[in-house]
Amino acid sequence: MNLKPKRIALGAAALAVAVSLAACSGGGAPPAQDSGGAGGQVADTERLTIAMITHEAPGDSFWDKIRSGAQVAAKKDNVELKYSSDPQSDKQAVLIQNAIDSKVDGIAVTLANPDALKGAVEAARAAEIPVVSFNSGSENYKDVGSMMHFGSDESLAGETVGNRITSEGGKHVLCVIMEAGQIALEQRCAGVKKGVPNTENIQVTGTDISSVTSSIQSKLQQDDSIDWVVTLGAPFAMAALQSMEGTQKTDSVKLATFDLNADAVKAIQDGKIQFSVDQQPYLQGYEAIDSLWLYNTNRNDLGGGTPVLTGPSLVDKTNIEAIAQYAAKGTR
Repeated sequence: MNLKPKRIALGAAALAVAVSLAACSGGGAPPAQDSGGAGGQVADTERLTIAMITHEAPGDSFWDKIRSGAQVAAKKDNVELKYSSDPQSDKQAVLIQNAIDSKVDGIAVTLANPDALKGAVEAARAAEIPVVSFNSGSENYKDVGSMMHFGSDESLAGETVGNRITSEGGKHVLCVIMEAGQIALEQRCAGVKKGVPNTENIQVTGTDISSVTSSIQSKLQQDDSIDWVVTLGAPFAMAALQSMEGTQKTDSVKLATFDLNADAVKAIQDGKIQFSVDQQPYLQGYEAIDSLWLYNTNRNDLGGGTPVLTGPSLVDKTNIEAIAQYAAKGTR
C-alpha cells in the first residue's frame, strides 16, 4: 500500500504548522517537558477551554508525549487544557459527556473503540462543540462525527513493518497485542500479516509487564519457528527483550516495535531492537489542540476530509542518533 501524495502533502503541512507555532509549555495539565523549540508569544485571542480525552492505560508512558505536545499548543494558543482519560470506552464516553456539560469550546478525543463513542461525539456536535480525533480512529473518524483526525494509518504502519521483516528474511512473526478490543492494535497486526503471512497474534495484559514477559517467553519456548517478535508499544519491547534473553533466543529471534522511549532508543543503538515505527505522538497531541484553536478562531479545517498523517516514520540504526536527543526530552 502506498501513501497517496495528497496525504503526504497534508502531513507535511501539519508538521510545518507545528514547527512554526511551537512555544513553551503549560496549559491546564502539569508543565510539559522542555521541547527544545524556540519561544513564542501567547495568542491574544479569546481564552478557550478544550477537553482532551484519551484511552490512556495507567502507567503507559506513551501518553506523556501526547500530553506534552498538547500542553505546548495550549500555552501558545491561550487555551485552558482539561485532560482526562479512561481505558474503558464506556467511561471514556462519560468523560465526553462531562466535557459537553461543562460547555467546553472543543473536544479532542482518541477513538480506540469508535462504535462505543459515536453517540457521545454526536452529542457534542449537536451541542455545537467542535470535535477532532487523534491517535486512534483514522479509518472511522468521519463516521463517528469527528471533523478532523491526526494520526498514523495503522494498517499501513503494520504493512510497512511486515514488508521490512520480509525483506530481512523473516518468516514467522509473533505480534503482541497488549489491550483487548483496541481496533488500532488489531489493524497493526493485520497489516504485519499482509507483509508476513505467517504472523500470529498473542494477547497479553499490558497493565502487568511481568505477565507480558512470561507470556511471550512461554510462546517462544513452545515454538522454535518464531524468528521475529513485533510489539505495539515501546515498554512491551523491553518485556520482549527479557523474554528473548530468558529463552536464550537473542540470536535466533529479532525484535521490532512501535513507538519510542529512552530504553527503546538505547536498544536500537545497541542493535537489540532492529527498528521502531514512530507515529509521533507529540505531534498528534499538538495538532489536536492547535486545530481546534484554528477552527474556533479562524474556521480552519486541516486535512480536507482525509486524515492528517503523523506516521509511520521508521527509526533504526541509520537515523537513531539524530532522533535520540529528542526522545531523551520526551518529544519523540
